[in-house]
Amino acid sequence: MRDHNLSVLGSTGSIGTQTLDVARRLQVPVCGLAAHSNIELLERQIREFRPVCAAVLQEEKAAELKERVRDLPTKILSGIDGVCAVATLPQATLVFTAIVGIAGLIPTLEAIRENKSLALANKETLVAGGSLVIPEVQRRGLELIPVDSEHSAIFQSLLGAKRPREELRKILLTASGGPFYGKTRQELSAVRREDALRHPNWSMGAKITVDSATLMNKGLEMIEAMWLFGVGMDQIEVVVHRESIIHSMVEFCDHAIIAQLGLPDMRVPIQFAITCPEREQTPGPGVDFAALGSLSFGRPDLETFRCLSHCIRAARMGGTMPAAVNGANEMAVSLFLRGKIDFLQIDELVGAVLDAHSPIETPTLRQILDADEWAREYVLTQYQVR
Repeated sequence: MRDHNLSVLGSTGSIGTQTLDVARRLQVPVCGLAAHSNIELLERQIREFRPVCAAVLQEEKAAELKERVRDLPTKILSGIDGVCAVATLPQATLVFTAIVGIAGLIPTLEAIRENKSLALANKETLVAGGSLVIPEVQRRGLELIPVDSEHSAIFQSLLGAKRPREELRKILLTASGGPFYGKTRQELSAVRREDALRHPNWSMGAKITVDSATLMNKGLEMIEAMWLFGVGMDQIEVVVHRESIIHSMVEFCDHAIIAQLGLPDMRVPIQFAITCPEREQTPGPGVDFAALGSLSFGRPDLETFRCLSHCIRAARMGGTMPAAVNGANEMAVSLFLRGKIDFLQIDELVGAVLDAHSPIETPTLRQILDADEWAREYVLTQYQVR
């Protein structure tokens, strides 16, 4: 296994805490931690891993954290500048970007500018800023390893196939279908917050769990896959696979298909991002195919789960449209989780932004961030009109 020193952005979230679980088990040192606002958990992480530096995105929380850990040598920073400092620590050899939402874009770009290897668990970074991130990664010859289970599966399948990328015919992106697979829009009109957060297979943060329920997550993953693997939207097919055993597949020009399978456990792709291309033992069982019996497959219902259709349309339009649609969704999901809108209003508000936004074809970072901000404000305006 390669010697790594980790910086973990989003260390108190679902992916961040599981990343630290893996680091603890593999005895991988952690030099930097960054979180949004959960200073109670961040303090415990600092005391265990003794990083050089830690940052809190919410600046008013940083002063409190600094007082809590004043007996330790860890430097406490705040705001986006603090998170960027953690992302660019000289000691860091692998930066895990697990911050939720577009907030991960700027620290990721800063890490790239410092020639850091990346383990990317923040799909919104590529959805909104793929046109900036991927060319810079390629120009510098950096390593970017996807951590999302689906993109890790594609990455591993391509790595195992050892074939030139031009032989790739299609990516088969699997989707669990979320908690509401098979429901009609009329049935979804009565969905409550707790229903949307009850995912059948995966334990995730609130935002990504709601995205899974609307299939927005799968739409974002399609856009992310375009950037990661250099394919067009026509080369990506979403397949509903309720058991979440096949994490994704790649089909080659001769129609041969290679897949990566395993039980739904995010610690597996997290660990592979650290040990790649080598593999290490993991705790827990493997797949018992005899007990499983069968695997099922289906097509997504694009009429009922319109967020997926919105993402496909946004990807085809390109420019700042994916950033606007992503920003709209982040705001709409936040409103839903706070009980301000109904479940079906999420895709309605995302669709309203899709219809209203005029995309800039080759945007700068500032224009991407402006599109995100505009979309959030537009959602709030539309919500308030209601």
